[in-house]
Amino acid sequence: MIFSVLVMGAYFVLFAMVHSFLADPRFKSWARDAPGIAFDRWQRLAYNLLALSMMLPFLFIMSFLPDRTQYIIPVPWSWLMAGGQLLAAVLLLLTLRQTGVSYFLGLSQLRGTSAPTSEKGRLVKDGFYCHIRNPLFFFSALFLWLTPTMTENLLAFNILATIYFYLGARHEERSLQEEFGQEYEDYRKTVPMFLPRLRCKGK
Repeated sequence: MIFSVLVMGAYFVLFAMVHSFLADPRFKSWARDAPGIAFDRWQRLAYNLLALSMMLPFLFIMSFLPDRTQYIIPVPWSWLMAGGQLLAAVLLLLTLRQTGVSYFLGLSQLRGTSAPTSEKGRLVKDGFYCHIRNPLFFFSALFLWLTPTMTENLLAFNILATIYFYLGARHEERSLQEEFGQEYEDYRKTVPMFLPRLRCKGK
């Protein structure tokens, strides 16, 4: 079991390094110099496809390497947790819809469509972003930790993913700070990073 966890950890470090490097604005700026407009059209889709393909080894590790069950939540509590996972998945999709699903996937760029105002040119502060600065990471973590059956490999994955969500959020917020300046700084001071506030200011 220790071997599986070590393999999981080693591969997660590789995944995080590649994912973060390709998402770094400095890399994008450097890579854009050669292909120009073609980079803008294909970068997002290629990035998502690479991230998806790099998720496959995680499935292999959790499915085929030695593992051991940590706990199984009994019914009816397991039903509640499964319901919570479903709710988290729905909220995750609604968040993507708010920021533009087609743009997020990289499909609108292929058609030459510019980013929606929620993605570019305007800082999103309404909807879920009024309650929490990083709803995508929050709902993803919620989905992972509400799994009714927990194994050692899945526990290792959840811990590493949660750490990566935090580091990824910090990295993303630095980019937003550079892009929006004082507007984002004011937003950051009033809206929590990961623990949602119940009411929005002025509501």
